[in-house]
Amino acid sequence: MNEVKTIGIDLAKNLFALHGVDAAGKPVFRKMVRRGKLLETLVNIPSCVVGMEACGGSHHWAREIKKLGHQVRVIAPQFAAPYRKSGKNDFNDAEAICEAITRPHMRFVAVKTEAQQSALMVHRVRASITAERTALINQMRGHLQELGIVLPQGASNFAKRYLEVLQEENLPLDAVEVLAELRGHLLLLEERLAKYDRIIARMAKDEVTKRLTDIPGVGPVTATAVVATVGDAKLFRNGRELAAWMGLVPRQNSSGGKNRLGRITKQGDSYLRSLFVQGAMIVIRHLGEKVDSRSVWIRSLVERRGVKKAAVALAAKTVRVVWAMMARQEVYQAAVTA
Repeated sequence: MNEVKTIGIDLAKNLFALHGVDAAGKPVFRKMVRRGKLLETLVNIPSCVVGMEACGGSHHWAREIKKLGHQVRVIAPQFAAPYRKSGKNDFNDAEAICEAITRPHMRFVAVKTEAQQSALMVHRVRASITAERTALINQMRGHLQELGIVLPQGASNFAKRYLEVLQEENLPLDAVEVLAELRGHLLLLEERLAKYDRIIARMAKDEVTKRLTDIPGVGPVTATAVVATVGDAKLFRNGRELAAWMGLVPRQNSSGGKNRLGRITKQGDSYLRSLFVQGAMIVIRHLGEKVDSRSVWIRSLVERRGVKKAAVALAAKTVRVVWAMMARQEVYQAAVTA
């Protein structure tokens, strides 16, 4: 065991495959370890580099293995797959991870703290409630349309307008009973959503999040989500790398010295990307007649490229500003009047 320099671990629920190599890359051991014996096995190995794929539980194991004195590297699964030499099984996956983490230019996933994971848990549950509420509103609107009643789109004050329809229209009793039950479910979802909004507002009181909310189009939800997801912004060399990590840069299909740029890559965290794009849409919607340099740029971009493309461009620009404020501890500087 003294010769082990790098270990690749293929995580699972109960059985973990371990592949260890020496400094020359020669295999030293290959074994299967049960969940309860993993830390007991690693504690008897001298300090080395331990790698694993980013998956459910990977951040927990990374924190625990770090406590044993090992250097932990978490890698995205798509970066480890090309190093798998033959068929897919646990040992081959562990060997591929072991080789991938030793590459000099490999990119790794930052290990999240328990606080970051707790914040992301709040956001994930809130997003699921929002999606359920949207689906329920669409269902309720569809039922009313079958009865010849069309309500305007939008979730704002929908429950109030919906109740007015039930009170004013002469509907069958069975339909009223079903529609009233759906409204009760909607009110329950809105109550749960308000609860999670209060939790996010409480999380948004730290110094970094407060500074981020000064950016137009970035509210408490977006600020807390980006702080919890990104963590240390210095892991990215510049703001464009962070924007690329969120999938807000053009997809390249270049060859023969000709640069061909297409639509955005849509890689990375889709939740974060949607928050920034939605924030950009709100900024464009409330642009008005502002004459500062930023508003003039946005207005000209909308005229040349359209609202949706301008929103994506503005979202990418906002991400770059977020990186500068997080990595350099800067404050937001509002655009000057043109």
